[in-house]
Amino acid sequence: MTGEDLLRTRFALSPAFELDGLLRALAGVSRVRLPQAWRARLRPAFDRLRLQPGFAALLALQSPRHGAAFVTPPPSVLAQTWEEDVARVLATPVGVAREEISACAGHRPVGDPRVAALLGSASVVEHLADALTAAWHELLAADWPQVRAVCERDVVHRAGRLGGGGWVAALGGLHPRVRWGGGAVAVTGVPGRRVRASDGSGLLFVPSVFVWPRVAVHLDAPWPAAIIYPARGAAALWESTRGHDPDALAALLGRSRARLLVALADPAGTTHLARSLGLAVGAVGDHLAVLRRAGLLDRARAGRSVLYRRTPLGDALVAGASAPRARHGRLRPQG
Repeated sequence: MTGEDLLRTRFALSPAFELDGLLRALAGVSRVRLPQAWRARLRPAFDRLRLQPGFAALLALQSPRHGAAFVTPPPSVLAQTWEEDVARVLATPVGVAREEISACAGHRPVGDPRVAALLGSASVVEHLADALTAAWHELLAADWPQVRAVCERDVVHRAGRLGGGGWVAALGGLHPRVRWGGGAVAVTGVPGRRVRASDGSGLLFVPSVFVWPRVAVHLDAPWPAAIIYPARGAAALWESTRGHDPDALAALLGRSRARLLVALADPAGTTHLARSLGLAVGAVGDHLAVLRRAGLLDRARAGRSVLYRRTPLGDALVAGASAPRARHGRLRPQG
């Protein structure tokens, strides 16, 4: 990796990658297992969508190890929007799309004649872009603020480590299979890969909620090489009070303050907390001030952001709410 590549290596967020991960989980072609509440809520819309030929064609391009790269373009900026993703999909030349579709069919043949006809049509890119847009609005758009907040918190955490210890520190704990060394990022496993940028474009590191517990690699030109890894704190999105007794904390602090205290296992700012918990920014600020005056939180500046984190007293309070408690000879179940 050249010095120019290192200078351009960066973190980014991707609505398209998250939608792809969610679709794979719902379709059962990935190892990701959505929480039962999420699956039950999204399944009816997913089943309606898959009756449409365009959406069925989109699912036909997915398999456990392969997919069409043009429907999941890596982000170019940190705050990538869904509209920007769709525009990049629509910009795909039909010849490129057909090559990738043919490669996918080699791994997973298409049996439905309607789907095969759509994938072979001159307007296949537009049909797939429409299917992606419908899936976005039906399945992920409502949850995107919370998903984005989790990913942003991961980037803030790693930016702080980058400033204090360089890229080695920033990538520490990224994933057990990811290592930096010898001018490349090694992604070990079966098969092992070495991801190396050498054209001055740098590497993209993309936190994801829906890739856990695995790590994914995107190497298809013309996009920059990208590594998609599990975002820290993704479990908080599924159940912010999983493993804790929410009623006990809520009775003591109030439900919103209890949720905030539990969510602050990792440092976070006011805006990120508001997005991830679905609360108003002003209300979050007021609650944080109360928790801080009570000695349960402290705060520190990281660049332009102010991050809050639990104090040892706050940790002890949350831990106490999650500890097994004997009652009439029984233990309260955990998590």
